[in-house]
Formats: sequence, structure tokens, C-alpha cells
Amino acid sequence: MPDNQFGQPVGNNLLNWQPRQPPQNMVLQGRTCRIEPLNVPKHLNDLYEAYSQAPDGRDWTYMFAGPFTNKETFADYLTSAAASLDPKHYAIVELASEQALGTFSLMRIDVHHGVIEVGNVAFSPRLKQTTMATEAHFLLMQYVFEQLHYRRYEWKCDSLNAPSRRAALRLGFTFEGIFRQAIVYKGRTRDTAWFSVIDKEWSAMKTAFNSWLSPHNFDAQGHQIKPLEEIRKSQ
Repeated sequence: MPDNQFGQPVGNNLLNWQPRQPPQNMVLQGRTCRIEPLNVPKHLNDLYEAYSQAPDGRDWTYMFAGPFTNKETFADYLTSAAASLDPKHYAIVELASEQALGTFSLMRIDVHHGVIEVGNVAFSPRLKQTTMATEAHFLLMQYVFEQLHYRRYEWKCDSLNAPSRRAALRLGFTFEGIFRQAIVYKGRTRDTAWFSVIDKEWSAMKTAFNSWLSPHNFDAQGHQIKPLEEIRKSQ
């Protein structure tokens, strides 16, 4: 780290730094899925059907909204989400069926400092723990670092949400700590677990993602040959 004129250590200078652009209404195409802006007329029926396949409402326990007991209340939620600019919501569409199977968003968008968070991750049973799920996160992360050129990509969740914490670590996020009593939601207190990826880590992470997503990493039944974590550690 450099020192300033007073002999104090300071952060490295960012030459020609400019505020970044907010997320746009882009379409991101992968091998198994497509990311596109959330659209109520286009996605409502698919998403309601996909989420309705869950046996109960546990997937919404750690979300700020839901579970939804009827299509009308879900449509209200989706309409509000689609109109929002921060969070900016996207649908995840399975290419094989052309059906929307989940949503997530880019949120807490800080264009001045180049910081953004992925959140509101609502994956249906058909999407969770699939190649599509990993590819969707990869496509969004790639968009943030390579097209928007943000410096920091965050993941936050209830500290009690073990599946979300495992997912963040599997995808390559670094755990940064717990913010105690950070949020009140659904009448409950929440300690928030913080994770991040920064821009200088992206190149190696992208290589690992591409290796994992390669058709050569899956057997005839579609099962992975090498886990993403193993590929990342072997680099």
C-alpha cells in the first residue's frame, strides 16, 4: 500500500475512475438458460406454476415476500418487482422448454463506488441445484464484471439460511462476516451474513465456471464429473 504525504498508508489510486452504469434490460444467453428482464404478461403463468410445484412454503422463509397462497397475490408481487429499478429483477428461462423457472435481482446498486448485490434469489424446484442454476449465476456475474465493470459483487442472506450460505461459498464468494441485528423482516430479527467477489478475482472464477459448465464435465446422465469447488482449487 502507498503512503500519502503524511506517511499514512492509503489505498491504491484508481486512475480515471468513473461511476458505473446501472443494470439494463439486457438478455444474457447461455447453454441451458437465458436471463431476461422480468415481464409479468410473459412470465407470470410459468413462474406461478414452477413455484407451485414446491410441497410447502419453506423456500420463502428467508425472503422478504411470500409464500403466495393464490395467483392474484403473486401477480401483485411480480408487478411490483417488474416495475422496480433497484432491485432490478430478471427471469431465468430454461432454453429446452422456454419456461421461466425462477427469478433473481441486482440490487443495492451503487454506481458511484462500483458495488452491486445479487439478491431476491427465488429458484423453483425445477431450477434449484441444476446446471441452469449455476449458469444463471455465472451469466449475471459475468455481466456485472465484464459489461458494467463493477468492482464488487455482493451476496447477503439471513445468517440462519444455511442453503444460501453454502451456495455463496460454492459459487466462489468470500465470507466476510456477520452484521448483527441488521434487519427486521416478517416480524423477525435478522443477523446478515456478508459474502463478496471482487473484480480481480473474476478472471480465475470465470475459468472455473467455464470448466465446470463444459459438456465434458458431465456424464451421459447429466451428472457432474468434477465439482465446481474442486475445479477452482485445482487452478
